[in-house]
Amino acid sequence: MEKNKKNRLNIIERKTIGQTKPCIECGDINWSLDNNRGEVFCDSCGSVVENNVIDEGPEWTNYSDGQDKSRVGAPSTYLLADKGLNTAIDTKDLLSSSASRHGISGKNRRDWRRRAIIDQRSKTRDSKIRNLTKATKLIRDNSGLNGRLVEDAAFYYRKVEEKGLVVGRSIAGVAAACVYLAAREAKLPRSISELSESFEIKEKELKRIIRYATRMLGLHHITGPEEYLALYQSNLQLPPAVLEEANYIWSKIKILDYWQGKKPSGVAGALLYNAAKIRGNPRTQAEICKVADISEVTLRGLLKVLKLALKQVGEATEN
Repeated sequence: MEKNKKNRLNIIERKTIGQTKPCIECGDINWSLDNNRGEVFCDSCGSVVENNVIDEGPEWTNYSDGQDKSRVGAPSTYLLADKGLNTAIDTKDLLSSSASRHGISGKNRRDWRRRAIIDQRSKTRDSKIRNLTKATKLIRDNSGLNGRLVEDAAFYYRKVEEKGLVVGRSIAGVAAACVYLAAREAKLPRSISELSESFEIKEKELKRIIRYATRMLGLHHITGPEEYLALYQSNLQLPPAVLEEANYIWSKIKILDYWQGKKPSGVAGALLYNAAKIRGNPRTQAEICKVADISEVTLRGLLKVLKLALKQVGEATEN
């Protein structure tokens, strides 16, 4: 009697682990599942009949430094207005073909579509959520950044939004300013003119917002010409030797006072122009000005200053 009862219980269990026949080794129906190894084996003789069994339970993932594994799912992200923690009613199974395949009637399909619309509207009713949704979309689509920098820009936007910077200003302008600051802090600066064109905002307004955001966030990193050299070298398709020469020139003259008040991107353009000529890969002034976003008059003035600086360093070295 007990054996029959045990066999009945095992029959119920074997349906969950995919076994319906007696063991070919001992003929008994006594299957067990080892969750750690992902194996199904006969509890009577130990014969393994399945391996790499899929675990259909929840994936307990710990994204913090502690021991708590109570949170399930992907980590939160600042690139979504709800940080990726919200749920949504998916409507892909409510299409006519999918619905009929899953046995959903036309009335139930309409009811679920209505529930999905109401659910979406309830999440975007708050003006703050709508603001963040538009801003994060602009940052993702128009920033040209990737990886951690996009996340940093979205984080900066949330901070300045909490401090009231967005009130009375365009969302696109504040988003562009946050992108500029995120790139600058990572020492991969973006030009203001490039961002103003990408986010469709005037340069003057963008510069003003950047100043306000910098004070609010306490970000006072000073950009140097060396941070633009690699970017300009890539845009001008110059060999690595030119970049090496430009960095060497800057290391010799950066201690001088000539560069106070000079635009770092313009100084980088002058350095690359001079280095390219020295290394036998010259570029025209027009090409340099287009990449560095300066006028040819400005570039020629910086080249004169560069010549004086090199002369002074050369005289000091000789003495």
